[in-house]
Amino acid sequence: MNNNHNSHYQNQRNLHQGRPQRETVQESIPIGQRIPLTIKRLGINGEGIGYFKHTICFVKGALPDEVVTATVTEIHPRYMIAKLHTIRQKSPNRVEPRDPFADEVGGFELEHLSYPAQLEFKQDVVRQALEKYRPSGYKYYKLLPTIGMDNPYEYRNKAQFQVRVLDGKVAAGLYKENSHDLVDLPTCSVQHPLIMKVMRRVVELLEAYQVPIYDEEHGSGIVKTIVVRVAVATNEVQLVFITNSTKLPHKRDLITELQKRFPEIVSYMQNVNKGKTSLVWGDDTTLLAGKTFIQDKLEDLTFNLSARAFYQLNPYQTAKLYDEARKALELSPNDNLVDAYSGVGTIGLSLAAQAKEVRGMDIIPESIEDANENAKLNGITNAKYQVGKAEEVLPQWMAEGFHPDALVVDPPRTGLDDVLIQTILTSKPERFVYISCNPSTLARDLAQLTKTYIVDYIQSIDMFPQTARCEAVVKFTRRH
Repeated sequence: MNNNHNSHYQNQRNLHQGRPQRETVQESIPIGQRIPLTIKRLGINGEGIGYFKHTICFVKGALPDEVVTATVTEIHPRYMIAKLHTIRQKSPNRVEPRDPFADEVGGFELEHLSYPAQLEFKQDVVRQALEKYRPSGYKYYKLLPTIGMDNPYEYRNKAQFQVRVLDGKVAAGLYKENSHDLVDLPTCSVQHPLIMKVMRRVVELLEAYQVPIYDEEHGSGIVKTIVVRVAVATNEVQLVFITNSTKLPHKRDLITELQKRFPEIVSYMQNVNKGKTSLVWGDDTTLLAGKTFIQDKLEDLTFNLSARAFYQLNPYQTAKLYDEARKALELSPNDNLVDAYSGVGTIGLSLAAQAKEVRGMDIIPESIEDANENAKLNGITNAKYQVGKAEEVLPQWMAEGFHPDALVVDPPRTGLDDVLIQTILTSKPERFVYISCNPSTLARDLAQLTKTYIVDYIQSIDMFPQTARCEAVVKFTRRH
């Protein structure tokens, strides 16, 4: 088991038991022993938490208020991990998962939990993170009920499936957790149905034309990953073959067959990512057929999306997310707005009509190209986007005399860069909203940001039903 996995559980243990104690797990508990547990709470990754002999125990698949028997699989100095064996007393919130592989791969951690209980959990995840990092005044923060979906399935507009040969057949799916063992996904309840139809037809054609499939062990073969993205508002689809070489045998045959079945596919791309690497994408992306982007609509704006551009994965909740950001910012017509970690400009462009000027930045050149193109596409003349790191570009703009009156940040799961936090604390924009996709790094960042800002409220939003992931919008008021 990797160190990151262990440190996650150690952090969880510290969170739920306070400071580390001197005592360790009894050596009398051997691996393989079955233990009784009453589950008290869900941890930040959706695992059940109970105590045995005063020691915290994590049990994947167990739910709060359940009485279970679990088999000990790992013992660490101050916590242990066990596998669910039997449920002696079932939670009223337990439901049957739609996906048979839900307990094998990531992204389905909560599919056995009723949806109203999932929404409560996501509010609690924010609370847990605050209890761990303890930013100023955290006990008094207003945590608003999680905004959920009417139908918490079929929402994902993008699938990124690994392709391998399993038992002599081409398979496309996701890895088992903490492994590189592929699980074939013929169906997937959280993906847009059109994506899965395209994905399964691609697998059939790769098999029929005997296209060489990547072999991770030997570094041989060609097709590594298939990426399918759908623009839900227009029904346009983009298909990307990620390959181990610049060659893609039978690419004309593949495209011809797919064009017969799916007129919705308007963009066929190839991305080259050679050799064994933890990165899914390589640097070189080329057009095979059609156009280089698909076009989607969000509220009354149109967006071009190139293959590598970041775009929210749940279009149904994205409008709600941006509406919450708009309400929290309360822009005035004379405000200069900075859109940090901008992606293709969706947030900043949706706010441009209410601001004097919008400036944004992102480290992916294709995203910035799309963002500036999207501004033109929508006739927005007061927004411009620049390639670069937020922590480098914002100080540069300020040195040139540009002062941000308002700031919206939507960082990756790693949270805000320390230099950017210091820049925010120095520039002190009057209006400030933080959109977070990771409550842990949000709470960590709040510990510093609350030196200058008061947290008005935190609004959790469920962008990823059936998973333990939670997004949140934080409204700040500057201290005076």
